[in-house]
Amino acid sequence: MTGYPLNRLYEEVAFIAYHFHWSFEEIVNMEHRERQRWCEEISGINRRLGGETEKSILEA
Repeated sequence: MTGYPLNRLYEEVAFIAYHFHWSFEEIVNMEHRERQRWCEEISGINRRLGGETEKSILEA
């Protein structure tokens, strides 16, 4: 059985923590889909504020 890639987990945690200033524990304890949803929402906010050129962290 393979788990969720550790590098991706750190990337999502860093992305959410940077933008929303939530703690590591709050973010890492979220379900995978919830973390991904917050990354999508933050990316959408960034696109609306800064133009359409910025990609979602999930598109990398």
